[in-house]
Amino acid sequence: MSPDLQPTANLKVAIEQRRAARSFRPDPIPDVIVEEIFRLGLRSPSGFNLQPWRFIAVTEQANKEKLKACAFDQRQVSEAPIVLICCGDRRVAEKDYIESVIQLGIDAGAVNDKYADVMRQSIPNLFQNKPSFDSLEAWTNRHTMLAVAHLAIAAKAYGVDTCPMEGFAAAKVKEAFNIPDEVDVCCLLPMGYAAEPYKKYGGRFEIERVFYKESFGASW
Repeated sequence: MSPDLQPTANLKVAIEQRRAARSFRPDPIPDVIVEEIFRLGLRSPSGFNLQPWRFIAVTEQANKEKLKACAFDQRQVSEAPIVLICCGDRRVAEKDYIESVIQLGIDAGAVNDKYADVMRQSIPNLFQNKPSFDSLEAWTNRHTMLAVAHLAIAAKAYGVDTCPMEGFAAAKVKEAFNIPDEVDVCCLLPMGYAAEPYKKYGGRFEIERVFYKESFGASW
């Protein structure tokens, strides 16, 4: 991949222009752009850097048709040149996986022996006590969707449209694409170039409606 590959839109423009595309042109996305979108998407944050997200890139038309049948026949699944099946892997709680994340941090110079021991103790405690979530699936989905948001914004920065989708039968998707029991499907993300007209901006509530100061309901 060329290190000189620059986005066609800055961050502010990409965020403001992003829409959920309901229909796509058949134009392929250049591989160099796809790989850069993926690379940037993986810079998403995750607790203890566990990175529970897993993505299946569906590009073959026959497989897109199979996925479309699991997604209530929504046309964007078969039209988009790439559809990501976005999954959360609950196996990140296993000891061997935790050790692989620790080693990743050591290799990057971000984890020393002291912090490695903290991770070995704290991560199992987190998943045993679940202080801020009800299930491991909720935790992995939470972090996977952070990565999906990064992917969508990175894509738009390179002129690529997306459509985050929760309209699908998860059990059917898992069966059709050989997804292990411990891995949950939390989103589909078609990627490509939107067919005009673009979906109109639906508006957002004002900051005062959704941001509070110091306590819930207190005026910003």
